[in-house]
Amino acid sequence: MSDSEDMTEFASIVERIERGEVPIKNIERELICPICKELFTHPLILPCQHSVCHKCVRELLMLNHDDSFDAGSESSLPGSPRSRVPSPSMERLDRLVRSGGSRGSISSPGWRRGSVTPRVTTIPCPGCQHDIDLGERGISMLFRNFTLESIVERYRQAARAAVAIMCNICKPPNLQEATKSCMDCKASYCNECFKLHHPWGTPKAQHEYVGPTTNFRPKVLMCPEHEMEKVNMYCEVCKRPVCHLCKLGGSHANHKVTSMSSAYKILKEKLAKSIHYLISKEDQVRTQITELELLISQTEENGQLAERQANEHFERLLETLQERRSEMLRSIEQSRNRRMEQLKSQVEEYQGMLENSGLVGYAQEVLKETDQSCFVQTAKQLHVRIQKATDSLRTFHPAADTCFDEFVLDTSREETLLKEMCFGGVPDPPLIDLSQSKVYNEASISWRLADDHLPTDHHVLEYRRLIGPSQSPSQEDGEDGGFWRATDRVYGSNTLVHDLEPDTLYSFRVRSCRNSMFSPYSPEVTFHTPPAPVFGFLFSDKCGFSTERLVLNKRRDAVESVAGTAFLLAAERVQTGSYISLDYIIGDTGISQGRHYWAFKVDPHSYMVKVGVASDTKIIEWFHNPRDTSSPRYDHDSGHDSGSEDASYEVSQPFILLTLGMGKLFIPKASSSTANPPAGDPGNRVLPMPQRLGVCLDYDSSRVFFYDADTMRCIYERQVDCSGTMFPAFGLMGSGKVQLEEFIAAKRLTF
Repeated sequence: MSDSEDMTEFASIVERIERGEVPIKNIERELICPICKELFTHPLILPCQHSVCHKCVRELLMLNHDDSFDAGSESSLPGSPRSRVPSPSMERLDRLVRSGGSRGSISSPGWRRGSVTPRVTTIPCPGCQHDIDLGERGISMLFRNFTLESIVERYRQAARAAVAIMCNICKPPNLQEATKSCMDCKASYCNECFKLHHPWGTPKAQHEYVGPTTNFRPKVLMCPEHEMEKVNMYCEVCKRPVCHLCKLGGSHANHKVTSMSSAYKILKEKLAKSIHYLISKEDQVRTQITELELLISQTEENGQLAERQANEHFERLLETLQERRSEMLRSIEQSRNRRMEQLKSQVEEYQGMLENSGLVGYAQEVLKETDQSCFVQTAKQLHVRIQKATDSLRTFHPAADTCFDEFVLDTSREETLLKEMCFGGVPDPPLIDLSQSKVYNEASISWRLADDHLPTDHHVLEYRRLIGPSQSPSQEDGEDGGFWRATDRVYGSNTLVHDLEPDTLYSFRVRSCRNSMFSPYSPEVTFHTPPAPVFGFLFSDKCGFSTERLVLNKRRDAVESVAGTAFLLAAERVQTGSYISLDYIIGDTGISQGRHYWAFKVDPHSYMVKVGVASDTKIIEWFHNPRDTSSPRYDHDSGHDSGSEDASYEVSQPFILLTLGMGKLFIPKASSSTANPPAGDPGNRVLPMPQRLGVCLDYDSSRVFFYDADTMRCIYERQVDCSGTMFPAFGLMGSGKVQLEEFIAAKRLTF
């Protein structure tokens, strides 16, 4: 086909589309809502460009966000999903959708009037399964798909061509068939009624009228965000129509936009070209449909064959198992019968030893023999038998063993093999990555797949509670409390688990799925949740922060001590017996009540780092009374061996700092550590530095706890004076670095 012929056919297709001459009877599947599976009714366009019925969106929001509705006012609102209107007028529905909850005509799901914090509503798109964020105003931000409404209406009319649209003005029995529909009046008229209600010389005579229809839509598409503005531009970033206020100061201010006419021309040309391409490839499409139908048939046959083969394998396994069962039970029966016969024979032998019976009775009769030669002839053999019976009586041994230990069957290995029995296409089990997984109030669990793995469809993470807050390791939850809970399908390699209980041991496992076949479970891993809710903060760059010796990153979740020139000059005074002071930095958020937990990493190569809590009064003393040097006896947390220091350390102080450095952690003297080392032995007060250290401040109980954050083992706890606002405090000397845990910082950074 030449280029000129191709362009002519293309133009013909566009004209046919514009005149509505394209057959509509075969497009029903495109007009079906993915939720209610019926023809679209007042469809709305989601941000992902899929359309859903207005009522279906509301019901989906109700299903996923029951707590985001105002139950007290919902039933009285016309737009509420619970007060359904059988046939709302197009004008009223358009007003409801555009106005949302701002005029009181509809309670927009995802936003509650009077709420200080707007709720962000997210629903899964039924078309593409992606999460759709509808924003604070919910469905009031969605456009109605008027084009789709018109197509659905044409389809309905084509399906009921024999049913005429009647005049809305005529009254029975003189009801007439409509010949026109007024788009301004939103009503259908016969010729006489139209002339009567649209007389010449009046404004109504200028109304727009079309052929009979029941689909009345607004002449102009209005902006859902600025209700009185017409959309006249197209945002190329968001792929949606916008008004000039959206571009001037709204959410599209920095987006690239184009005129509506230009967007209309470009998109219509693209769509028409795409349609032309598909029509030109109709033979190819039909060939591929034939191939697909053949593949469907082959899939059915191969599936039935695989099912028969699998059934045959299981039948053979059952036959083999039945044979082995019969053989092994037969062996047990034979051994039991043999032993029973031996024991019964022994019983008969011993019964012969009784008086006037058996061997003894026979011997008693022999003794009555008076002929010497005859007696000797018989008594010799009888004496041997009597002697054996006597020896057997003295050394009694059962003739057979009653124990059947050799017949105990261990089927654990076979049971494991049967449980792991799978098809050749089953994916390999994933492995939970301990280095990338963290657990706080919620768990971030990551896993990795085998290097040579094939693509998987999704993963399922399961978890269960092992030990609760008030349980000991010997009191693990039984079937009621420790059952496995499964997350939703995960299409990546990590997921979040919410609403975990504090101070609780959890077990996690994961498995993969490909073509509806699940892999074996990964090895279980356990994590212990913190003893208190996570406290979110960042390092403060305002209060006493030393820019000369401390370097804070842009996110303010990591601080590093740099031994610069100032530190070197101060070190000169070591010759006089003084000591260089610490550089302190605190969190940007204080604690005045409750129980809180945070965690961090200390670089194992750090020279000295002190971590803990301090009150606002102590912080003022540190930052507003600077000292270049300090005595080892000045601060009670210095760790030097001093009798006066140990005595004063028993008194509750407005701060507590634990010393770490050079890969070690130093337990203060006279501490109430869980390890409880001897106070006189400094070697027992030095522990390896944990990879992650956790701090828990119980403000109400005036106690602070230090944990190994990986195992949640309490290393050290102590009383602290919580008379003021307490802050996370850190002190660094020489080279050192502290990195806040990601969850601790992320919670704060989102604000």
